[in-house]
Amino acid sequence: MSHMSQPYSQSPPPTASPMQHIPSNPFIHANDVKDWIRTTAQSLGFADCGFIGVANPVFEQQMQGLRDWLAQKNHGQMTFLEANHDKRANPALLVAGCRTIIAVRMDYLQQTPKPRTVADNLSPNTAIIARYARGRDYHKIMRARLKQLALRIEQQLPKWQHLDIGAQAPFVYRPFSDSAPIFERPLADAAGLGWTGKHTLLLNKQAGSFFVLGELFLSLNLPEDKPVSAHCGSCQACLAICPTQAITAPYVLKADACISYLTIEHKGVIEEKYRRAIGNRVFGCDDCQLICPWNRYAKITPIDDFHARHGLENSQLLALWQWSEADFLERTEGSPLRRTGYHSFLRNISIGLGNAPFQAEYCAKLTERLNHSDVLDEHIFWAIAEQKAKKA
Repeated sequence: MSHMSQPYSQSPPPTASPMQHIPSNPFIHANDVKDWIRTTAQSLGFADCGFIGVANPVFEQQMQGLRDWLAQKNHGQMTFLEANHDKRANPALLVAGCRTIIAVRMDYLQQTPKPRTVADNLSPNTAIIARYARGRDYHKIMRARLKQLALRIEQQLPKWQHLDIGAQAPFVYRPFSDSAPIFERPLADAAGLGWTGKHTLLLNKQAGSFFVLGELFLSLNLPEDKPVSAHCGSCQACLAICPTQAITAPYVLKADACISYLTIEHKGVIEEKYRRAIGNRVFGCDDCQLICPWNRYAKITPIDDFHARHGLENSQLLALWQWSEADFLERTEGSPLRRTGYHSFLRNISIGLGNAPFQAEYCAKLTERLNHSDVLDEHIFWAIAEQKAKKA
């Protein structure tokens, strides 16, 4: 799974003479509307928002890069990236009548993380779950709040009808969050929410990268924001720390080698060459973010829904391993963890147990899950062999 929009200037109001009429409507310019939307978005828990037109050239420009990346087979089983290229290139096809996209970002950290180094793994028996996934599913949070923003905008339309922004026409809107063929990160980049880092995530000078992105398509015609300049410089810390070397060059991610992909999107057997590198990460990976110097400025979320549930910020591998499928379904209700599915969740935990320091109990508990499925059995046998090798 996204940072701060460019401030724009507006002319100060002219000094009023005693005979001069002062208009009562504060919405004098389209930028005043943007000011109001940004302030309202922040009141709903969004860290910031930026504005971009549906005809912005960034969408068409991204297409060749996507085609080249797909041709290199970097996307693994994510075949959905091969489809709907017409909509990616022309987002107006997604929502008839849309003229502007509001890109938003939402911070998700519940506490400031310690920077990670290559040697760090102080809790090898603890399951690492990516920080965005420890609470409620952000897609639901994002879309619900974007809808609230749209409804508040709709209430303001009578005040904006004197402006040339399309407020007189029927209002059309639709919220998205990783839920349609949209160039989400390039869109947010072009809308001024940050710049694309060498790890391919969006970075923000005042907030790092621990945030998620969403979009509100709407029929108003509002001025675009400008992109911000990049500030990665010569730093390549994210490339160096990636456990599987999935960042093959600055701005190039081999997704099918990324631990986030392997533990979430990939179904079936995980190649043995990646298993030790996965360590005790059972859902996602934050390493390239934890090492990034800009995340010293990462912000704590004001949204309670991002707070960890069921102890997922500090769960023991063995405790999760003993969840039944009913436990999994109950404790991941409304959670991003549902995406990986129960069988893949166990697969990931078995890798973590294999990588953990030797404990005789691990081998016994791993054996209890044999004959669950051929895929899981393969990872259990590997984990038992790794445990026995450490004992020897």
